[in-house]
Amino acid sequence: VSSFFSHFLLAKKDLQNCFQEHLQLQAQVRLLEHRVKQQQLRIIQLLEKKEIQYSDEGDENNVIDLGGKRQYSADCAEIYNDGHKQSGFYKMKPVQSPNEFLAFCDMSDGGGWTVFQRRSDGSQNFNRVWADYEEGFGNFASANGEFWLGNKKLHYLTSQGNYTLRIDLTDFEGERRYAQYTRFRVAGEERSYEMSCGEYSGTAGDSLTGGFHPEVKWWADHRGMKFSTRDRDNDNYEGNCAEEEKAGWWFNRCHSANLNGLYYRGPYAAGTDNGVVWYTWHGWWYSLKSVAMKVRPAGFEPNLV
Repeated sequence: VSSFFSHFLLAKKDLQNCFQEHLQLQAQVRLLEHRVKQQQLRIIQLLEKKEIQYSDEGDENNVIDLGGKRQYSADCAEIYNDGHKQSGFYKMKPVQSPNEFLAFCDMSDGGGWTVFQRRSDGSQNFNRVWADYEEGFGNFASANGEFWLGNKKLHYLTSQGNYTLRIDLTDFEGERRYAQYTRFRVAGEERSYEMSCGEYSGTAGDSLTGGFHPEVKWWADHRGMKFSTRDRDNDNYEGNCAEEEKAGWWFNRCHSANLNGLYYRGPYAAGTDNGVVWYTWHGWWYSLKSVAMKVRPAGFEPNLV
């Protein structure tokens, strides 16, 4: 009996030790899983950060030097009239901006256009949070790279005076159209980068102000709308337009224009109309191939010298 009891105690002790080891292993597994998740989040953050390619990350060779006359100008119109007629990235510093920044100047169509948005191939993720859209993101190195300049910079640019907005659109059949709006302006952060603009002209139809029919303005007019992202819902919709449409934009209820939507290749099918949409040209279920949104002072007169 004594021998049996001794074996029983040893077996019980071994069982307790096994149970403790099992608990320790479970705790280690949970800790490893937590660390893996942290590393995954860190990798995602680093990859998104790497997408922002400013001049201090080896892009200096792609920046066009303004020469000895001045280091930077207020916008691309001033750069053009200083004699720089080549399209490309330039440093500029609008009047109220605390820092200079890099922006693409389109010197075609009369010259002097500051480009603040470009879609070309779907290489950049535009389904981003408020902070990304506020500061800007994308490829600021390639002549055809996709980017959003940043709502802060867009506010500084358009606060300098009366600016015209031009939107160049191309479909997958190679056709090009444009939409142009007077008095384009983006308010500051305190008003959530609210957008305003005036009269439309162009060949693509008026999707930005709902001018294609008077009965749709209550949901299709993007004027006076604050900017919305999936983590900052400022639209007039009961749900979250930015979350549904996978983009940051001046959503109403929700849109007849969404140029920051998901990049499909022409006609698409999805749960919502979340493509790169300009309703008055191709409707909701066709995603455009390329888009460029750019601004220029309304009173701009090109210096041809």
